[in-house]
Amino acid sequence: MPTTPTKEDLMLRLSRMKLSLIAAALAMTPALSQAETLRMSSVTSTSAKDASVEFKRLVEERTDGELEITLFPDNQLGDDRVVVESTIFGDIDIGISSTSPMATLFADLYVFDAPFLFLSTEATYSALDGEVGDKLLESLESKGLKGLAFWENGFRNFTDSGKVVAEPADLDGMKVRTMENEVHLAAWRAYGANPTPMAFTELFTALQQGTVDAQENPLGIIDGNRFQEVQDHVSLTQHVYTPYLVFMNLDRYNALDDSLREALDATIDEMTTYQRERSQQLEGEILDKFADQGVTVTEITPEQKELWRDAAVEADIYSLVKSKMEHPEYLDELLKP
Repeated sequence: MPTTPTKEDLMLRLSRMKLSLIAAALAMTPALSQAETLRMSSVTSTSAKDASVEFKRLVEERTDGELEITLFPDNQLGDDRVVVESTIFGDIDIGISSTSPMATLFADLYVFDAPFLFLSTEATYSALDGEVGDKLLESLESKGLKGLAFWENGFRNFTDSGKVVAEPADLDGMKVRTMENEVHLAAWRAYGANPTPMAFTELFTALQQGTVDAQENPLGIIDGNRFQEVQDHVSLTQHVYTPYLVFMNLDRYNALDDSLREALDATIDEMTTYQRERSQQLEGEILDKFADQGVTVTEITPEQKELWRDAAVEADIYSLVKSKMEHPEYLDELLKP
């Protein structure tokens, strides 16, 4: 008598079907006979898309056409998880993903769930380009990926329609829509809020009707979903920073000629600076737009950020993050002044 497949069996079959369809689509992509062709999946973020296009142009120019990039923007080949898996399997050569969905495979990436891990943009870039950032990139090799760079996804910020929020005490039981994330939920409770997980598709209406008082997201998402139409206060809390990871199939990377690999590495480094600057430019444009729309934008001082971080320490939030990591000392290193 045949057994009824479990939910896990069905999910595995669906994942394999998706990867088979992706492989078939990629196999139909024409390649130049005289060139090494790399298939690259990019995301919907404007700054990352712009950097991906420039990366393709520069790599092809600098290698005199010996290395060609076939670019698939806007997550055409699947969501973050599918792109990561497809790059591991070699169906995609270069991928970009937020670190959040990758943490189940690479536990040390849970470090980016820690609130107020970075207290400034400059400190963020310094850490990502430093020793701990290098170790996090190297950790991807355990699953067959070559970590190439950290690009910018962005800081999450806070919006509400009641009052300015600059310190944890300002939350005072506010019902805040958050992701279904253990660390984020614990942090918002520690700050005195009432965190309320909710599907993102329901959020605009929930804010409009007062089902929740506030929400938190990067500026691009706040603007892209017009949350400023129902939330007239934006606090630049910058409470969580989420990077994008740019990665490559490790075997494919190692198989490149030295000169091609050097050209690719140099261009990725240059595009990391370009993408971050483009991201900052776009955020500045959004803030100017908010000002024109009459939105109250509040910047958080370094002293106020320390209050948020102290509250996380007091509530043992960082210990919760470290319990998920393979190398919890990375978090300790990043928290050092």
